[in-house]
Amino acid sequence: MKLMETLSVQKAKQVLKDNSNLENDEQIKMVKELVFHENTEIAVTALKILGKLKDKENVNFYLSIINGEYEEKVRKEAVSVLGRMRDYNIAVNYLLNLLDDRNPEIVLQAIRGLLVFKSKTEITDTLKQLINHKNEIVRDIIEKEFFPNSFDFDTKKDHSIVKKEYMNKIINGDALKILRSVENNSIHLTFTSPPYYNARDYSIYSSYEEYLDFLEEVFSEVYRVTKDGRFLIVNTSPIIIPRVGRKYSSKRYPIPYDLHGRLVKQGWEFIDDIIWVKPEASVKNRIGGFQQFRKPLMYKPNAVTEQLMVYRKKSNRLIDWNIRAYEDEVVEASKVLTDFETTNVWEIDPVYDKVHSAVFPKKLCDNVVKYYSMKGDLVFDPFAGSGTLAKSALSLERKVFMTEISKEYFERIMENLSDYAMELEFLDEETFLQGGK
Repeated sequence: MKLMETLSVQKAKQVLKDNSNLENDEQIKMVKELVFHENTEIAVTALKILGKLKDKENVNFYLSIINGEYEEKVRKEAVSVLGRMRDYNIAVNYLLNLLDDRNPEIVLQAIRGLLVFKSKTEITDTLKQLINHKNEIVRDIIEKEFFPNSFDFDTKKDHSIVKKEYMNKIINGDALKILRSVENNSIHLTFTSPPYYNARDYSIYSSYEEYLDFLEEVFSEVYRVTKDGRFLIVNTSPIIIPRVGRKYSSKRYPIPYDLHGRLVKQGWEFIDDIIWVKPEASVKNRIGGFQQFRKPLMYKPNAVTEQLMVYRKKSNRLIDWNIRAYEDEVVEASKVLTDFETTNVWEIDPVYDKVHSAVFPKKLCDNVVKYYSMKGDLVFDPFAGSGTLAKSALSLERKVFMTEISKEYFERIMENLSDYAMELEFLDEETFLQGGK
């Protein structure tokens, strides 16, 4: 084994630091030897230094690393070195062959090197075939580079605009029917808590599958009407259906987990899971039986959490594009200057309403509205409940668009939003669908 390969990590780092400029053949030789160091960090750093040379005479050296039994991070960096040479012959002769590598990270590095030459028909045609690659990140990159028309984009000009047809409208009616009348790319933020499966407040579904099918249909429409790259936040938690008799067990349905896969298939990109924690005294006691008898297998903890699952509408554009679509004054005015949550665990006390059995705390709504929208944006809730989200959004200088199927809850919303009555229109479903006439 060569001397450079046996150096301690500390000494190897010093050698790399002292020879990072590669001013002569001796320095190049030492750095090349360190590519074979047993420490992955040393090997990768050595390759990064060698990559500055863009030395096409050493292509076979890099290929020996790529094709050898080395750490995947080392192989990946060797591919990156080949890509940074920006040589068409290398791209065709070597990088194209790496698209079949077993490691998707290697494939991604090869794609990066090949995209420099995407004006070349030979390379473009081959890359386009990766739209069916088994790795989802590879597929995403190819879709964004070569199939952008599969997305329904806003223009930067209208991204911040709120259409007057939906501005500050509170509608008593079926969310799905109303959503089907809404134009594409109309809503900036949706925050909602869907009705729990077969809860007494709402419709009874013939099965759990039918319930999920209904939510899937609603959120598919929400996807269509959401502006490019903007957010959907869904507040749910597992629920318990009581047992029908002592000889039967109760059943618990994991709504957030069963719904998640359906949303992702629609195109929603999962961003975060936020855990809303409530005081233990405010939730139903499930631990009592275990607490009394302490028998194994009887353990059922008190459920003090709900989940806010954060999704973003699929986009070729990064968040920066969404922000730049606004005037600087709007961005500055929308900054979160007060206290904010620093983790994904939010401890917020629940609240109770004389009409609605499960209402949002205003603090929860304030957090979501401040973190995921700009002033002037349109905030939507298809299951508006008692209207807490609307009150929060209006107080934070956003516009609102709300639907609620229950007449009783709709009247409660009108009562709760009485301070904003001059800014709002309260409509029934038929009137809204006829254009407000």
